Amino acid sequence: QVQLVESGGGLVQPGGSLRLSCEVIGNIFSIAAMGWYRQAPGKQRELVAQITPRGRTNYADSVKGRFTISRDNAKNTVYLQMNSLKPEDTAVYYCNRDDIATQHPDNDDYWGQGTQVTVST
Repeated sequence: QVQLVESGGGLVQPGGSLRLSCEVIGNIFSIAAMGWYRQAPGKQRELVAQITPRGRTNYADSVKGRFTISRDNAKNTVYLQMNSLKPEDTAVYYCNRDDIATQHPDNDDYWGQGTQVTVST
């Protein structure tokens, strides 16, 4: 069973930056494609960024050029550097293995607690 511990969220003004971290405990992190996802109030959870075990990345159009996903396999941790934040980035941010996220998109048993990001003046 995968345990996901997200951290780093907070309140930030538009144009500001945050760095999210996600520690993955208890599973095959180094060979798993990982992703960051977010869920805004009243909306479905959506993919923000993905990273393969070798570091190939993919981003949602809405965050390209502003967000950067990275991983440290030695620390079983995936990061999301978020720059030039906008109010529409406000959401709870989650990380997960891509295969688990695809198979169980709406089952909270397969997701961590997430970390709240609020972009506001």
